[in-house]
Amino acid sequence: MSLFRTKNLDHMVAAAGKPSGLKKVLGPFDLILMGIGAIVGTGIFVLTGTGALTAGPALTLSFVVSAIACGFAALCYAEFASTVPVAGSIYTYSYVVLGELVAWMIGWDLLLEYGLATSAVSVGWSGYFQSLIGGFGIEIPKALSAAPGALPGVSTIMNLPALLIMLVLTAMLSWGVRESARVNNVMVVIKISVVLLFILVGFKHVTPANWHPFMPFGVSGVMSAAAVVFFAFIGFDAVTSAAEEVKNPTRDLPIGIIGSLAICTILYVIVSAIMTGIVPFKLFEGIDHPVSLALQHAGENWFAGFVDLGAILGMTTVILVMAFGQTRIVYAMSRDGLLPAKLSTVHPKFGTPFFATWVVGILFGLIAAFVPLNVLAELVNIGTLAAFCLVSVAVIVLRKKRPDLKRAFRCPGVPVIPAIAVIFCLALMSFLSLITWIAFGIWLAIGLLVYFGYARSRSLLHGVTQ
Repeated sequence: MSLFRTKNLDHMVAAAGKPSGLKKVLGPFDLILMGIGAIVGTGIFVLTGTGALTAGPALTLSFVVSAIACGFAALCYAEFASTVPVAGSIYTYSYVVLGELVAWMIGWDLLLEYGLATSAVSVGWSGYFQSLIGGFGIEIPKALSAAPGALPGVSTIMNLPALLIMLVLTAMLSWGVRESARVNNVMVVIKISVVLLFILVGFKHVTPANWHPFMPFGVSGVMSAAAVVFFAFIGFDAVTSAAEEVKNPTRDLPIGIIGSLAICTILYVIVSAIMTGIVPFKLFEGIDHPVSLALQHAGENWFAGFVDLGAILGMTTVILVMAFGQTRIVYAMSRDGLLPAKLSTVHPKFGTPFFATWVVGILFGLIAAFVPLNVLAELVNIGTLAAFCLVSVAVIVLRKKRPDLKRAFRCPGVPVIPAIAVIFCLALMSFLSLITWIAFGIWLAIGLLVYFGYARSRSLLHGVTQ
């Protein structure tokens, strides 16, 4: 088995530059904006309020802790992505280093992470969208404004805006990655401009007294908030899913991953500091638009509408990039025989996994429409943290097994840096709730049943080893 994986790894590295049907159209600027597009959204516009209630003004430290965990993992991702630049992100890396079963489980994990992340963000997008159009006197019927049970005391049928935004972005992704990247780039520039304007406008309204006490809930509060706002950093790993569509992956992928993460960390720290400097953190209780609240509290109501627009654009790009990442993982798993072959077919005109894109878009669009997703942040976080642990371990394993392999980017300090990444991720996972661990365990158990009941007998690796 290990011999097969070794040969398979050599084959994948050698074949990475050969035509695969996917168009190589993305450069480093596209990748940085793609990463920012996936990262800046729900985290900065929604979870900053939730995190402030848990950590107080020390929310800035919570973002730093989460960023450090992501940063160490990003170095590991960058090494793998530049060495094995093929679609599928950590699923593919795990496949060639740790074997098919581990790869299947992490791929199954990523299906949950990426899919439910798009569903959750779609629901958040719907809320901001309805708030924005409400300012113009337009109101969506209550029955179509939320999932059943999402609004206490109100009878609803479905969240129509959440479904529609998923379908619109699915159509965009299915038509072509170059076109999707252009739209993403424009929206990223707009939403980053909104964030920068918030910093400029909000800075003059900061009252330093609101930062005292700085750490009202101690280190435990900081770590608990870090485990929640970790959701705000999810997305940089989606950049690696575009590996086969990057012009120069050995150079551009590390730039895209690390560059987008660094920019977003700086923005998060500054914005959270200004927010808690304007508004006493306890006032964020029950607020799902904390950035707008800060501006309203400062008397800058004229700018609150711009922030709502920035939030809508921010969430749009998150959905777009996360959905893109998930379709490429489905594509890679199908290509390996673990999912139906139809999911890895590439459209002859658009050069995209057309069928897989629509399956993913419709499925998770329906979940967004009919399921109230009030605990998704933690469930998505635990899946992502588990993935980060695995890719960090895989770097150590591959360095030991294949020291001769050419690496365009080498993670510094191996095995220390990957080990620190694992420690940080496990520490954050320990602060997640018991129900999150139980739900995650159930999902993985279902994955094992699907693997042994369907995927293993149809996989290409299983067929070769027989």
